[in-house]
Amino acid sequence: MPKLSADTPFIPESAQVKASSFGRYCEVGDGARIMNSEFGDYSYCDRLADIANTTVGKFANIAALTRIGPTDHPMHTASLHHFIYRSEYYWDDAEADADFFAARAARRTSIGNDTWIGHGAIIKPELRIGHGAIVAAGAVVTHDVPDWMIVAGCPAKPLRRRFTEDIGERLMRLGWWDWDHQRLRQALPDFRSLPVAEFLDRYES
Repeated sequence: MPKLSADTPFIPESAQVKASSFGRYCEVGDGARIMNSEFGDYSYCDRLADIANTTVGKFANIAALTRIGPTDHPMHTASLHHFIYRSEYYWDDAEADADFFAARAARRTSIGNDTWIGHGAIIKPELRIGHGAIVAAGAVVTHDVPDWMIVAGCPAKPLRRRFTEDIGERLMRLGWWDWDHQRLRQALPDFRSLPVAEFLDRYES
């Protein structure tokens, strides 16, 4: 694995990336599929992640085999099948349904900063996963997840807050995810060793 770059995301040949952008030090896993999405600085996804129409914040940790913003089939029409919107697959004289694809792309999902999306989790379109939240492995998320909340299950339910409300508010004010690369490096020993309250006490101005 090469060292990650501020200039160019690490995207293996096995990944499929379309109409997407990446911040600094980003990484895409083997066999991942990223469509119409944005990754903030330092965010990554592991192998076979499938992410569509999603805005990913900074320092997001997205595990293998996750599905974020999965596209839906039309349920109000006579058929669910994609022959009605990918019609060019079936007839030479038919075109794709551009309006359907535009509406699908507009249903954006938002993943906050410093989040952890566990192995095999599914997050439905048009949801917000709050800053610092954790989605447990195998969870199916059908509602917004508040900042710092841990959710699990199918459908996903809140388990507990990752941090107290006070600690969460202090972290939001500190906003360490906006620090520059050198400042992060200087604080690395404290990120590794200090409990969150002590870290905040040291770095709050």
